[in-house]
Formats: sequence, C-alpha cells, structure tokens
Amino acid sequence: MYVCSCFGVTEKQVKAHADAGACTPRQIASACKAGTDCGSCVRRIQAILGRGNCPRRELLDQGMPALTAENVTELGEAA
Repeated sequence: MYVCSCFGVTEKQVKAHADAGACTPRQIASACKAGTDCGSCVRRIQAILGRGNCPRRELLDQGMPALTAENVTELGEAA
C-alpha cells in the first residue's frame, strides 16, 4: 500500500527505513522523500513510526546520523 503517492513510497519501504534507524518523519523524508511534496502522508508516516523505541536513539543523542548513505542505498535496492 502506498503511503506517499507523490513519490510512490510504500508502507513496506517506510517500515524498512524505520527498522534501519529512521525515528522521525524528517528522517524518513531524508531517506526516500516521502512527506516532502504535498505533505498529506506525514501523519501516516508518524503512525507507522509510532512511539516505540528508536533502535538508534543513542546515535541521535550524540548528534550522529541514524541513517547513513550506505544503509539508505541498501534499503532502496531492497524495496
């Protein structure tokens, strides 16, 4: 099911980015552009992310990126 029709991003892709460490809609947007055009999908992205634990919260707290170019590339190929 598409979450972002502007960029053709699926729920599966958003979940994969979240599993890789994206904890916020902004990080999802950086990874796949979802939520950066019309913005109608941002609430859906927030719902997918939920309020669970972020697997890379320690990196974020230290000012380091939770997503790297390497794992974003891997997710793009897997999707």
